[in-house]
Amino acid sequence: MPGTVHAALWTLSLLAFADQAVGISVDAIKGTDVVRQLKHLATYSDSPAPSVTRLVYTAQDKEARKYIKQLMKDAGLTIREDAIGNTFARWAGADSSQGAVATGSHADSLILGGPYDGCLGVVGGIAAVAGLKAAGFKPQKPIEVIMFTSEEGDRFSHACLGSLIMTNIMSAEFMDKLIDMNGTSFLEAANKAGYHAASNQEFREKVKIKDGSVDAFVELHIEQGPILEDEGYELAVVTHISAPSLLKVNFWGKGGHAGGMPMRDRNDAALAAAELALAVEKAALDTGSLDTVGTSGKWSITPNLFNSIPRASQLDIDIRDIDKDRRDSVVEATKAAAAAVAKKRNVGVSMEFLYNLPPASSAPEIMDAVETAAKAIGASYKKMKSMAYHDAAVMGQITKTGMIFIPSHNGLSHHPDEYSSPEDIERGVRALALTLAQLAGSAEEADSEL
Repeated sequence: MPGTVHAALWTLSLLAFADQAVGISVDAIKGTDVVRQLKHLATYSDSPAPSVTRLVYTAQDKEARKYIKQLMKDAGLTIREDAIGNTFARWAGADSSQGAVATGSHADSLILGGPYDGCLGVVGGIAAVAGLKAAGFKPQKPIEVIMFTSEEGDRFSHACLGSLIMTNIMSAEFMDKLIDMNGTSFLEAANKAGYHAASNQEFREKVKIKDGSVDAFVELHIEQGPILEDEGYELAVVTHISAPSLLKVNFWGKGGHAGGMPMRDRNDAALAAAELALAVEKAALDTGSLDTVGTSGKWSITPNLFNSIPRASQLDIDIRDIDKDRRDSVVEATKAAAAAVAKKRNVGVSMEFLYNLPPASSAPEIMDAVETAAKAIGASYKKMKSMAYHDAAVMGQITKTGMIFIPSHNGLSHHPDEYSSPEDIERGVRALALTLAQLAGSAEEADSEL
């Protein structure tokens, strides 16, 4: 009975606190400060400005991690780093037994990317916590800022490695298959970077987080599309996060001379790939949903010569949707089309899943908290889906999850010219701060209710 009464009073205190969120001043959060930190972070790059190239476990990645950990220390947070480099910066709450309210994103970049994607969620998360501290707020639950290892898939051709391993979703057997463009395995790269384990299974066992250790997760991110800017909104409350399947398809035929081989006798592997790409487009369109997309974005043709019939082709196909069953139906249609094309064109075919990630829906209480925060700072907002994948979707498999978007100028992301204004960044970080405050609860409010 006492536990039931305590829980009821705690729920009431949270509801009351949400109504009073506007009373917390987050004026100490300045967009110009966050931009300055993001610009400095962008200098850790293997390509010249304005591009950013920072692949996981490289020298530039290690230097960037040092800088971010210094920002965490400057904010007075306690830092813990796990066995593969996921970094947790903790602000102890009044009740340390409760799961943490977490925020964060990633600091690695794809090749020739920009300075805001991912990094805003980490640097902005630190700034949000610092802003709450400056306001005199004292959380009931702990608050953590997480920097995930390797969200971008450029080095090991797989997204969200840190969060997938941390949540125990990715198997050690799959980790064994992670090889970069130079033939270096994930295990080798991690060990060389100073994260030591004898096997990926050991990494996995060391990294897995305890059940209930994260009570909620909120990720601040640039939109990576044009909708907010085009429609004049300052923030977005993300309702769903679309999830990708990535399928690698290989075709092979006998090839031959471009002049000597009659058309009737050819089995052109490149034409098989082209026909399959059109089939992917049709399968996605046939669902009738704007949330279903299929992209045949990576091609390889052998021997890739103007006077030789292609004898081999490789196609990486990305299929996404917020609805897993609908997405998987397009995957099955793609597999059937690949087999049919191979038979029609008399070529060999093989198919391999590179990944098949789970979608996520934002928790109602997190969406409500973001809306309350947006209203408190006077920001216009809309509810929208994320068609890009994020660590927040992975975290959604183990806890309540949600996201906040700010506008991306011209819709650009994964691009050297990606840009969000200091004003938009300031609004986003302030909204994140108030969202975290609501989800963590005020220690003073909880005490007064009891």
